[in-house]
Parts: sequence; C-alpha cells; structure tokens
Amino acid sequence: MSNRHRTPGEARRHHPGRLLADSVGRPAGLCLVAIAAFTAALAADSRPRARDLGVPFDGTPGPLNSITDVAGVEVGHSTIIRGEGKRVAGKGPIRTGVTAVLPRGRENSAEVFAAWFSLNGDGEMTGTTWLEDSGFLQGPVMITNTYSVGVVRDSVTAYCLARNRPKDDEYCWSLPVVAETWDGELNDIEGFHVKQEHVFAALDAARGGPVTEGSVGGGTGMICHDFKGGIGTSSRRIPEKLGGHTLGVLVQCNYGLGSRLRVAGAPVGLEIPSSGERVEDMGSIIIVVATDAPLLPHQLKRLVRRASLGLARNGSYSGEGSGDIFIAFSTANPGAAAPRGSVSLSMLPNDRLNPLFEATVQATEEAIINAMVAADTMVGADDKKVIALPHERLREALRKYNRLKE
Repeated sequence: MSNRHRTPGEARRHHPGRLLADSVGRPAGLCLVAIAAFTAALAADSRPRARDLGVPFDGTPGPLNSITDVAGVEVGHSTIIRGEGKRVAGKGPIRTGVTAVLPRGRENSAEVFAAWFSLNGDGEMTGTTWLEDSGFLQGPVMITNTYSVGVVRDSVTAYCLARNRPKDDEYCWSLPVVAETWDGELNDIEGFHVKQEHVFAALDAARGGPVTEGSVGGGTGMICHDFKGGIGTSSRRIPEKLGGHTLGVLVQCNYGLGSRLRVAGAPVGLEIPSSGERVEDMGSIIIVVATDAPLLPHQLKRLVRRASLGLARNGSYSGEGSGDIFIAFSTANPGAAAPRGSVSLSMLPNDRLNPLFEATVQATEEAIINAMVAADTMVGADDKKVIALPHERLREALRKYNRLKE
C-alpha cells in the first residue's frame, strides 16, 4: 500500500504507506523472521482443518477456504514464543504476537470501502472514528494482545515512514486500525513483549495463498471455549447466478465457555471436557470480513453485523466481559478514494445482499472452528495448560448427534 503524500496546503489526510519488502529501516534479523513465516504459510494447507475431520459446514468455500480467496488480500503473522515456568513480569514466559491483514496487499495503495461493528465493546479497535465518518479503511488491519495496541499502532506508522518516507514539503498522516484480545492467561502480557520489529515482521511476511491458523501471530496465546484458540479463516463462493462474488473471514478467537461450545449444531462442549476454568462468557473475538462484491459503506455495515450470527452458532452469547468487534471491507471500486474530480462507483443492489449475509454467517462459524482445530495444546505462564480441541473426540461427538460427514 502506497503513501499518498500531501503538502500542508492540501489539508487532506495521508494514509499508511506501501508495505514494500525492501531493506529500508528493517531491524536486523527480520528477513529470517519473514522467511520463516512464509515457510509456515506454505505448510499451512497440510494441517487438518475442520472439514478434513468431517465437520459438515453449510455453503461452498473458495479454493483455499481462506480470506485470501478474496483477490489481493494478504495475511502475515509474527509469533513470539519464549520461556516457560513461573511468570516474571517483563521476562516471560511469552506467548503472543501480531497478525496483519492487508486488504489490497503490499503493492496496492488504493483504500477500501469499510465499516465496523461492536457487538460488545469490552475491547479496542483503533482508527474506527475516521473509518465511520469517511467510509474508508486506510492501510492494514492489525490484531494483537490488549496491552500491545499502542506499540502496534505506532509501528504501522513507522513502517509507512520507513518504506516510503515523504518529501521535505509533505507529511504523513496515519490512523491505523489495530484490534486486540486478551492473552494474559498464557502470556506475560505485562511484559510488553511485542515490539516494532515484530510488527514490521508481520507486515513483511504478508502473502496471499494459504493462511497459517491456530496458535500463531496475534492468536498465539488465545483461548476459545476453554480450549486453545487463535487465528482461523474461511471463505464462501457465491454462485454465479447470484453474482459469483467471494467473501472471506479471518478471526482471532479468545471467547466463550467450554460447556457452551457447539460445532455444526452438536453440543460438543457437553461431550468433551475442557480446561473448564471460565464461569461466564468472556475473553473477546475480532472478526475481519473481506469481499470483492461492490458494496458501499452502509451496505458493509449491514454485512458486518451478520458476523454476530456466525459467532452465536458456535455457542457465544457475547458476554458482558467480552470485546466482540468486527470490521468488513470491499476490494471493489479501487478508484473510490481519488482526491480530485468526480468518481463513478459500482454498487450491488440491496436486493442482492442476502447471499453475502448468509456467507458471512457461514464463514464466521467455520473460521472459529478452524482456529480451534488448528491450535495445539499450549503450556504458558505459571505452567497454565490449555488443551487443544481433540480431533477424534470431536468426531465422536459429531457422530453421536448424527452430524459427522464421513
């Protein structure tokens, strides 16, 4: 994404810059981090996913069943896992990271129409005031832990300046979108271990193609329905007769009670014992919805609310202590943010939104379960252990309720 530099006299905003993989301003060693992340992404499709286990989801996914099925969207992770044993503030153990979602990738400067929605606001997503007023998302969507929102926000602007510094008579104005969920049960969150270098690494690692899921990036230390949670993704392809568009979802899931977990309608949480320490629905979830359908901001606002229904399908009632915050964007209308002249836009009629509403519900539901299926059992600070959702037990529970797709 490319900086559009402005002179002060133009009195317009400047947006987060082109995320070029060059050597300008890169901290030492980040090339290796980015390469490692890319290698992990290439291997991501070799891990079993929920459909591989026979979970019968509704709808038809795209080729990758990922948010990156929406052309141009790229995802990168930076994962920090270090230390074990007793928690010592500032030293670890560390189980955290950063995830970056780039609507048009690192090489495309065009902003995207967007909207956001807070189902329950015990959380944070920065940059939403201007997003609400302008209807545009400028730059990436970043996801991390609660205490690292500030450093990630600042680092996105620093990355912009490092990669595409404005001229002496221009300025850079950046209002990054950064969201969070709490990983303080497994991670030494008070140690503020996410640094600028990790943000740069996540952005440098962003690619299309398969997305690594589970205990990676911002989802490294997250817990979902008392099992290990993290990052998950899914997509839906709208039939050609209904438009032929693609919609993808990426989640960072860290919410819910174990006993409330439902998978494809089956009460899995009643069949499989979990860590079981939570007594109410709490935690948080961030949901990112992407589509290539030509939607305007008010339509995206309607769309992004439907993510709530996918969340509910898996057993959440969005408890008082949960930050359930969602954002949606459309990659259509690439010239919509042109600073001068009039702009011609394409818009899908409201009467054709139903397939996209349904796709949002379905892809959200599946992305969450994909995150849980991909996650590994993790031992974190103070030797707290959170078990992964056991695959065979999941299949047994689905079979019991006649929901297993053999």
